[in-house]
Amino acid sequence: MHIIYLHQYFVPPEGMGGTRSLEMARRIVRAGHKVTLITSDAYFPKEDYHLNEKVNYLTIEGVNVIVIKNPYSNSMSFTQRICSFLKFAFFATTVALKTEKVDVVFATSTPLTIAIPGIISKKILRCPMVFEVRDLWPEIPIALGFLKNPINKFLARALEKISYANSSHIVALSPGMKEGIIKQGYPPVQITVIPNSSDVELFSVKNEIGASFLELHPFLKGKALLSYAGTIGYVNGLEYLVEIASCLKKLDPEIKIAIVGEGKEKDNIIKKARDKKVLGKNLFILPALRKKDIPALLNASTICSSFVINKKVLWNNSANKFFDALAAGRPILINYLGWQADIIEKYKCGLVVPPDDPIKAAELILNYVLSYNNIREAGENAQKVARTIYDRNVLAEKLIRVLVDNSK
Repeated sequence: MHIIYLHQYFVPPEGMGGTRSLEMARRIVRAGHKVTLITSDAYFPKEDYHLNEKVNYLTIEGVNVIVIKNPYSNSMSFTQRICSFLKFAFFATTVALKTEKVDVVFATSTPLTIAIPGIISKKILRCPMVFEVRDLWPEIPIALGFLKNPINKFLARALEKISYANSSHIVALSPGMKEGIIKQGYPPVQITVIPNSSDVELFSVKNEIGASFLELHPFLKGKALLSYAGTIGYVNGLEYLVEIASCLKKLDPEIKIAIVGEGKEKDNIIKKARDKKVLGKNLFILPALRKKDIPALLNASTICSSFVINKKVLWNNSANKFFDALAAGRPILINYLGWQADIIEKYKCGLVVPPDDPIKAAELILNYVLSYNNIREAGENAQKVARTIYDRNVLAEKLIRVLVDNSK
């Protein structure tokens, strides 16, 4: 089976961010199938990759990767992002149509415009398309006020319907996303839920690795360390974590917080932390780490976290941070409800704090992280869940079955 794998924001091993696509592609290749992955250079570090051509051909860990030069960053305006999406869709289409003997097209959003090369390739190459929904677009940007123009809303909703209508099967990253797709009239039997998964092999490291990380960052040593590793953007709502830090500083300044990452809101978060007099005291903001270095941070942490702004539409997200913490055998803290909160409650593998009460959240965190039994048992439960339910190998096999069943 030959698969065209369309993913605009693929992250290579040396990059910073989630590596779901790479890991899934690697496992598909190991299963004896051929993958041609078409992506952009947005998350390719310039010091490791010299992508000088408009279209670059690489082999990364056995996966054929075609990289299209197409600038993108979180600091772009909404209009600039749309232009970037459409530009990539055009060039990805031209590249995909040159691919021979294709059995199935696998297009993974976001952005939703990834469906454009997927649909065109499906029709011209005469093969099925499987569409992966990582976020419910355009529902989320409309609900958050990013997409306001009536014409743009109409076009986005039309593209969503066309994308679903042209899909032989849809992969949803959470049960809530599946429900959102069903509401658009898509048959439930043709939807498979495959969430972001836990790479236990990568994140299960010896405690000496975490200890070495703390030796390199002695200011993070204290009674406990709460870490956040990921994008610092608007939807992540890290201003709330700064508020929690301010409350924790009064309760116990030896509970340290590390925010590790980059993003459009980073300067604002630094300013707020400075105004709240927690920056460099009990809250520390560090540059993003490469994926291979994150296991050390998580192992050094007492509890890991995933935050979003207080909007119900975001409860259906499938955060890499959540599954990385499980794989690392660390409790996970979140400030939202939904299916991930249900997992925490069911398997006792973390803590859910209120989204709008930093004082209460700080009290809950303090009591939780200072309880050795809580942390030990939750960590053990977390890794058990990672190994038995969300192991990447198991979920990759599930995806492979979907692709094989829907190939020509």
